[in-house]
Amino acid sequence: MSHFKGSSEAVEQVMDQVEKYIMTRLYKSVFCPETTDDEKKDLAMQNRIRALHWVNIHMLCAPMDEEVPEASENVVKAITDIIEMDSKKVPRDKLACVTRCSKHIFAAIAGTKSEPASADDFLPALIYVVLKANPPRLQSNIQYITRFCNPSRLMTGEDGYYFTNLCCAAAFIEKLDAQSLNLTQEEFESYMSGQASPHSEQNRPVAPLDSDPVAPEGALAHLRRNLDLLSELGARQEALMEAARVFHAELLAWPDSVGQEVRDTLEKHPLKVSRPAATANPLPELPAPQVFAG
Repeated sequence: MSHFKGSSEAVEQVMDQVEKYIMTRLYKSVFCPETTDDEKKDLAMQNRIRALHWVNIHMLCAPMDEEVPEASENVVKAITDIIEMDSKKVPRDKLACVTRCSKHIFAAIAGTKSEPASADDFLPALIYVVLKANPPRLQSNIQYITRFCNPSRLMTGEDGYYFTNLCCAAAFIEKLDAQSLNLTQEEFESYMSGQASPHSEQNRPVAPLDSDPVAPEGALAHLRRNLDLLSELGARQEALMEAARVFHAELLAWPDSVGQEVRDTLEKHPLKVSRPAATANPLPELPAPQVFAG
């Protein structure tokens, strides 16, 4: 590529296309190969994240409030993006999923704080998203990107920054302990063993019996959004069904319309089949064969 005559952007585009072609063809052979322990690390990471299901936003000091509609929507989008990473085959496409996930996290933080998010806010929020998503084959995807992605893309720009933070988040989850969450060792071990849970009813304040239960504003807002979404989906489905009915009717009428067009064409331009003219010199008649008795 050093002898390629073109701008740096043209060279990057060519390299991206070469990377896409080669890695798509070799994906099954080079992703999580048997010669590495990537699969073992994936299983260990998934079990680790499952054991840490009780970790919440407040323990990580992540500046996000999922009761805020905008923040909640962006958290869901971030989780979807980080899970989608495993379905991509090209390292650049996997890296793009990490970048989209990170941008949604920044949007969730900004929606909560009503101000731009800082780098110190981003990493705890990313750790929370990874814990909540438990993306499949996380370690294999990280290793795949590290091994085969364009080095210049990993070392510069926002893609490289976001990927570095994802690696830090994975390393933090592997080494997470009581001190990391500002918990005592006894609390941490009880949560990990399942003997206690920070989400248990014992840790929640009990409302007086004579008080009227009032649903949180966040829950009501979330319910209204779901109802609006269902209404929109219903309208889109009805429009789709109507289009399908119209298409079905047109399909049934199509043979008749084609037949009518053929008949109209034949009426306007009837076919005239001419008989071949008799030859001027007909062939002479051959004598009948004679049969001789033996």
